[in-house]
Amino acid sequence: MRAGMGDTLIALPGQRIGLLGGSFDPPHAGHLHITEMALRRFRLDRVWWLASPGNPLKPHGPAPLPDRIAAARALVHDPRIRVTGIEAQLGTRWTADTIAALRARWPGVRFVWLMGSDNLIQFSRWDRWRGIAAQVPIGVIARPGTRTPARSSRAARILWQARLPESRAGLLADAPAPAWVMINGPMTALSSSTIRAARNPAPGRPA
Repeated sequence: MRAGMGDTLIALPGQRIGLLGGSFDPPHAGHLHITEMALRRFRLDRVWWLASPGNPLKPHGPAPLPDRIAAARALVHDPRIRVTGIEAQLGTRWTADTIAALRARWPGVRFVWLMGSDNLIQFSRWDRWRGIAAQVPIGVIARPGTRTPARSSRAARILWQARLPESRAGLLADAPAPAWVMINGPMTALSSSTIRAARNPAPGRPA
């Protein structure tokens, strides 16, 4: 069976589970960093890394899903973090559909969508982004150079009244949607795109 296609995910009603979606192409220490922050600051029981079949906002397809899942699993050693390709199993491509399917499959689980502040900047471009915010609370982790633009982004302005103070981050999973909070802390500038660029330098440029 191809890696990630037959995941057995277990979740019990009342559990607080963070959802970190992305291509993980490649997975890196930055993903672990924001996951560990989310587990601690949002008081989550688990975080599921949702390796997507493909990102509709990116023009080029990622590496094969089984390869990305295998690389992510090799990186993760915390039993609270599960790497899964469940979107391929569910047949969902858009975040709004994935969240709806997970909530239907595991009623009573307190899901929290996780994203970096760089993603909050473009969140209003996501398909049915308001519906995403209406389904689950959103935990935003500050990333270098994007904290201020994220606070003034279109989505942040529209959802301003649903924002919780950082001091209440630990209560986010229990808050009725829409609700979101942005947490600050030690940052890492690592990103999958910069790692890919370093591996595949432009012609004529040093590796």
